[in-house]
Amino acid sequence: MAYKKIGGIYSALLTSFDKDGNLNEAGIRQIVRHNIDVNKVDGLYVGGSTGENFLLSTEEKEKIFKIVKDEAKDQVQLIAQVGSLNIKESVKLAQLVTDLGYDSLSAVTPFYYKFSFNEIKDYYNTITAGVDNQMVVYFIPFLTGVNISVDQFQDLFENEKITGVKFTAGDFFLLERFRKAFPDKVLFAGFDEMMLPATVLGVDGAIGSTFNVNGQRARQIFEAARAGNIHEALEVQHVTNDFISDVLANGLYGTLKICLQEAGVDAGYCRQPMGPYSEEMIARAKEIYHKYF
Repeated sequence: MAYKKIGGIYSALLTSFDKDGNLNEAGIRQIVRHNIDVNKVDGLYVGGSTGENFLLSTEEKEKIFKIVKDEAKDQVQLIAQVGSLNIKESVKLAQLVTDLGYDSLSAVTPFYYKFSFNEIKDYYNTITAGVDNQMVVYFIPFLTGVNISVDQFQDLFENEKITGVKFTAGDFFLLERFRKAFPDKVLFAGFDEMMLPATVLGVDGAIGSTFNVNGQRARQIFEAARAGNIHEALEVQHVTNDFISDVLANGLYGTLKICLQEAGVDAGYCRQPMGPYSEEMIARAKEIYHKYF
């Protein structure tokens, strides 16, 4: 079973909402275009945490997947995060995005309830069963509380449709063990601030929320590190981490959206229960943007 090779620099796509929390289609299209035309990303990871996915209805998720594919066409690779505690929703979305031509599925590990590994395995097998598409496991234990060992990943990979992992964890021993154990599986780094060491350990690409604004530096780190120019990559990682520190201190998603506004992109607002932008936050976000770009 052969699927399209994926990898490189992917933005975890932001979602634009208006002040009332409604989807802003024009803004979503502008964010897509900015990532393709300005950030020059290899792909978009659609429907992840950065897209405020877990605050959306099924119908809204469907609409976003359709808008992004319509705007991006085949200019970049597209991964659709379809994971949900409602597995019927996940199965429905997996079929939709496969029909739309997305290059891969992804799904967050089921969370909140303390699922057994066999239940987690069954979840991925159920989502992939009815579609001819590959699956990238979204491994983010600090938010889900779900840890998966190398042996358990081996068990997951018995399903030939599961071709890789989005590794959003700080356990670089596990990352190294994974890379050594599964050299043919696609491995994406998920922590923007640790992209350099992840690249040195052999990831095939990176998926990041800050890439919506800082995508060009992300590529510089990735390409320099892969070429063995570690000092050069480290210098760019230092600047990147200064940017990330400032963004996190001011509010991650809102600050990224305000930065995009400063770049001429209608990135809109965040959806409740995320809070509104204060005047202080807006002013600081603008300072951050003009400091680094």
